[in-house]
Amino acid sequence: MLVHILNSLEAAGAARLIVVVGHGAELIRAEIGDRVEYVQQSEQRGTGHAAMVTASVLADWNGPVVVVPGDAPLLTTDAISALLHQHADNAATLLSVEMDSPTGYGRIIRDAGGTVDMVVEEKDATPDQRDIREVNVSIYAFEPRFLFSALEEIKPNNAQGEYYLTDTIGVASSRALPIGALLWRDSHVGLGANTRVELAEIDAIFNQRILRSHMLNGVTVIDPISTRIEVDVKIGADTTVWPYTVLRGVTDIGESSEIGPGARIDDSKIGDRCRVRDSWIVASEVGSETTVGPFANIRPNSTIGNRVKIGDFVEVKASTIEDDVSAGHFAYLGDATVGQETNIGAGTITCNFDGYHKHKTTIGKGVFVGSNSTLVAPVAVADGAYIAAGSTITADVPAESLAIGRSRQTVKEGWAQRWRASNTDSLDRSH
Repeated sequence: MLVHILNSLEAAGAARLIVVVGHGAELIRAEIGDRVEYVQQSEQRGTGHAAMVTASVLADWNGPVVVVPGDAPLLTTDAISALLHQHADNAATLLSVEMDSPTGYGRIIRDAGGTVDMVVEEKDATPDQRDIREVNVSIYAFEPRFLFSALEEIKPNNAQGEYYLTDTIGVASSRALPIGALLWRDSHVGLGANTRVELAEIDAIFNQRILRSHMLNGVTVIDPISTRIEVDVKIGADTTVWPYTVLRGVTDIGESSEIGPGARIDDSKIGDRCRVRDSWIVASEVGSETTVGPFANIRPNSTIGNRVKIGDFVEVKASTIEDDVSAGHFAYLGDATVGQETNIGAGTITCNFDGYHKHKTTIGKGVFVGSNSTLVAPVAVADGAYIAAGSTITADVPAESLAIGRSRQTVKEGWAQRWRASNTDSLDRSH
């Protein structure tokens, strides 16, 4: 949530980013890193107190100070920019929205002329004040000298026994200083996540924003309700995303591809005109005109070329699959390199693990690997070779050769009839 807020503030032109941390400070520092300045709030005594602890680091700051909560990821760059434009020469300017059900939010109290007079928290509001639909979403712009002088005046005289940042609006009113209020068109902009339910609701709204942006850029999303796309995902024009698809992390999908249904792609790059169905791709790269799935598993550090077929129940792990390879079904390619135009038969596996170490399998160009073959690494199969079906390959295979690694077939004619007869006689005697 905090990363999204910081991104919006940076995009709006924030010169400094200051994060007030308290409980869980080390977790936040580990996640955010050094892109921000940190101020420690050792004792959590309310929003006003959180602003107070920044006084020393902002003592010489002359520009506007924007204050936002850390759990409002739906805050947009547009809203911040509009707030600053509205702020102008005001001592304080707040962002407000109208809600049909404003429970939990502070109400905006205006005087007869429509000027903001104060903000009253719900627990301290009268019944009439609670009927007001315009609410404060705890997003402000302040003139810094006013902010810190006003914070010295506020008292924790409220139901929570806390220092409310909202009380600074009343201080400005008592001093007859100009107060601004921007009634924002999107009532979701300040939604906070105080419970897991609210977190899920915010996440759904955030996801729909992302989907809308992709659709306006030429991506077809068949069912937005069942599709999840994270903020750093890029998708080319004329690509179709089918239901029950999840696209996560830094993922880049090309043009005119079909993703899903049931695809999950994390931190991966997918080329143009690809088809990925009911499969999982993680931290890997897939070339153009390649099909993956259904029910394939592309594990990290895999590179799959152009016009490749990775079929049903094929797993690829830390492998390079070059152009025009076909692995149609039921195969495992781990720690392998597979050359161009090679065919991997059904049931083929690379035996890459000896119980202690991983070993590499190298398969050349134009190789035909018959069904139900096991390639025991380390092993190399040179260009143009054939592996007979059902073979276990433990030694390198030269180019243009046939490798057979199985016992010779033995046929005993009439054996089945004799076997059944002997067993029938045995059963008769037992009765």
